Amino acid sequence: MKRLVEGQDRRQLILLPDCLDDYVGEDNPVRMVDAFIDELDLAVLGFAGVIPEATGRPSYHPVTLLKIYLYGYLNRVQSSRRLEREAQRNIELPAGSGLRFRNSA
Repeated sequence: MKRLVEGQDRRQLILLPDCLDDYVGEDNPVRMVDAFIDELDLAVLGFAGVIPEATGRPSYHPVTLLKIYLYGYLNRVQSSRRLEREAQRNIELPAGSGLRFRNSA
């Protein structure tokens, strides 16, 4: 049983265009953030929560959160509430992180 909140697969087929990745250009910095963080071993770097707890509500995966915070840093968005609004209005953030926001602040 998985104990982490899973994001949506950004390659999932949707109506026009075929997938969410098609909305984001090949030279967009969000692709660099995605590729860079996917290569990191967060457990070795000391991130807590990489291995989920057996009890309680599932948390967001640290990889997903790090992608969101790095995106915010690159785009000068410091507040978690502003990052949440950014994720709702800008297609780059869900495309890069794979997460659909309801409330992350």
